Amino acid sequence: MLHIVPKCTEARKVWSQMDSLKMGMDWDEEDIKKPQILIDDVFGESHPGSYHLSGLTNQAAIGVYERGGRPATFHVTDICDGWAQGHSGMNYVLASRGVIADMVEIHASCIPWDGLILISSCDKAIPAHLMAAARLDLPTIFIPGGSMRPAPDMGTSGKAGEVSLREKQNAISQQEVMDYKQTGCPSCGACQFMGTASTMQCLAEALGLALPTSALIPATMRDILALSRKAGRQITNLIEKQITARQILTPAAFRNAIVVHAAIGGSTNAFLHLPAIAHEMEYELDINMFDEINRIIPHICNINPSGTYPTETLWFAGGIPMVQWILRDHLDLSVMTVTGKTLGENLEELNNEGFFNRVEGYLRNYQLKREEVIHPISETSTYGTVAILKGNLAPEGAVIKYSAVPEKMKQHIGPAKVFNSEEECNQAVVERAIEPGMVMFIRYEGPRGSGMPEMFMTTEAIMAEPSINSSTILITDGRFSGATRGPCVGHVSPEAAVGGPIALVEDNDLIELDLANRRLEIVGIAGEKCSVEEIEKVLAERKAKWVRPEVEKRYGILKRYTERATSGMRGGYLE
Repeated sequence: MLHIVPKCTEARKVWSQMDSLKMGMDWDEEDIKKPQILIDDVFGESHPGSYHLSGLTNQAAIGVYERGGRPATFHVTDICDGWAQGHSGMNYVLASRGVIADMVEIHASCIPWDGLILISSCDKAIPAHLMAAARLDLPTIFIPGGSMRPAPDMGTSGKAGEVSLREKQNAISQQEVMDYKQTGCPSCGACQFMGTASTMQCLAEALGLALPTSALIPATMRDILALSRKAGRQITNLIEKQITARQILTPAAFRNAIVVHAAIGGSTNAFLHLPAIAHEMEYELDINMFDEINRIIPHICNINPSGTYPTETLWFAGGIPMVQWILRDHLDLSVMTVTGKTLGENLEELNNEGFFNRVEGYLRNYQLKREEVIHPISETSTYGTVAILKGNLAPEGAVIKYSAVPEKMKQHIGPAKVFNSEEECNQAVVERAIEPGMVMFIRYEGPRGSGMPEMFMTTEAIMAEPSINSSTILITDGRFSGATRGPCVGHVSPEAAVGGPIALVEDNDLIELDLANRRLEIVGIAGEKCSVEEIEKVLAERKAKWVRPEVEKRYGILKRYTERATSGMRGGYLE
């Protein structure tokens, strides 16, 4: 039993009905004397990443009980980009991040709690939970929901792009379509590639807010239940020591997370989520840190889509602790974590107790060796995975995942082909109306435009079309799926909806991507190269005539979000 006086005790003295309401459910006279823990998850029938979370919540609750606390479970179901593809529902996905964070804040603020456990698996729920943790500054532990099992041939659910394109082109049988539907998502958990869901699980652990080894555990294994139970026990230790979220989410912890992001080949959506979490800490994350760190940190993880293998193999290879162990000279090992110990102490403990050797045996089931999944630094020639681009097309910046870009496309000049929505661009790809060498634009899809949807349907269609998949570039003020492959530039800021340069581009303007020099430029007008001065003059003339296109009337959260969201380069959060 904990020897502390819960904060809830003082609040109950003010209004006795608080305890009476609890005892009207399944609390008794002993429960109301105990430290009280809010367990907030995103359990629901919304997607495989959330469907199984009630089991983790139950284990965390048992752990709380074991250490003399009293848990209470609350739920705010999240949504999935996969269900939102191809229709206007995608516009709501990023906005949902703030709504989930707001609901957790409401749950945790209207009732006094001594500690907080947050449980989620996927893209927007994990950053929402981390944002809420930063706001609330309670003793907090985050529990990741783990990895989905691989599809056939070590595949992933991301095959949907190829299947959907071929179906629209009548180039696939209905049996092949059904084969994918039956095997693409063979279990619960986050999708099997290093998309945003898996990336954010890894970054939650890298920030120190999740227990060591908890990111990317296969969702069907006992280990994820054991870590959930352990988290329930550990939250009481954090309460006793009064170690809160803000003591863990320090600037040094964010830098550590960016180092890990570079090494694992993480999603570009981390550019949205880490700044938004830091904003809740009243700390402005310098987005240029991503670029600086990616120039010096080796990309050591061979995980789809920038590599070969599904995410569960990274956990079998030692997970985030093994990545941190290899890169420990680049990390601040003195940062505090939810174990109540430093990162350095955690890594030494895992190494000494045999975790790395124990899980490596699972790799042998696949005839794999650790170094095939996590490359030794001495055998790694690629540094980092993402970059920030700037230039007259993106004065405030844009992002690209260069680890997924073919070498020959890292410097390219091509004619612009402009679309004012993803649907228009996607249809052009389906109809084979895009020519090799073109630079496609999808604009008015930023936070103030349509809510910053992802472009996965179109990027996968491009990659599935042999005539253009190795010779074209896609540029957008929207965002991308973490599974995106190829030369795709996103988060272009200022965005088109506020009159940024991307709104002024016209068909056949010449666009240059120069990855080595981190430049994204308009270098010609109407197919002819021009001087910098000539281009500035033309853009000024176009800006004087520019009128934002009319949009259909919006309501509720989408209206609020598109009127008040910050730019993609600042995190896309509501001001």
